[in-house]
Order: sequence, then C-alpha cells, then structure tokens
Amino acid sequence: MNKNQLRSVMALHGDNDGMLAEYLGISKSRFSAKINETGGAEFNQGEILKIKNKYNLSAEEVDLIFFS
Repeated sequence: MNKNQLRSVMALHGDNDGMLAEYLGISKSRFSAKINETGGAEFNQGEILKIKNKYNLSAEEVDLIFFS
C-alpha cells in the first residue's frame, strides 16, 4: 500500500484521516491501522471501492495506492 499517495489524494480533496474514516464507517484508530498496515490490517474491497468512488480514482490510481 502506498499511504503517501492516498494521503496526497485525500489532501487534494481537503480530507483528513478522521473524515475518511467516518465516510468509510470505521473508527479513526482502525483507519490508522489500515493505512499503516499494522496488525495485519488492510482495506477491504468494499472500502477500496468507496475510496475509488469518493475521489473519482482511475483503475491505475487504485492499483498505485492499494496494490503497489
């Protein structure tokens, strides 16, 4: 996961961790674990799709962020 790329996209849209966590329906601490990949946490398919739609990401951008 390329957390810097995700944070860049978030910043372009004026979002912070708490805002995106709320949008995804997860706690800020759970979001932090997922973005930092701690304890085996990772974004699931549904969350990736929500993020893709929220930021209007291309398939290439999704790959760059989540599958790099």
